[in-house]
Amino acid sequence: MKAQEKAIKLQCSACKRINYHKQKNKKAVERKLEFKKFCKWCRAYKVHKETKK
Repeated sequence: MKAQEKAIKLQCSACKRINYHKQKNKKAVERKLEFKKFCKWCRAYKVHKETKK
C-alpha cells in the first residue's frame, strides 16, 4: 500500500498517452515532475509530465 502512495504516472505531452510509471517522495518534492522520454506511440523523444491518479 505504501508503494502505491508514492506511485505517479507520466503522460506524453504530444499524444496524451500514459507510458511510464515512477515513484516520487511527495513530501520532499512538491512540484510536478517532467522527463524527456521516448514515446512508443509518437516514435520520438517527447516531454512526459506527471498526471493525476
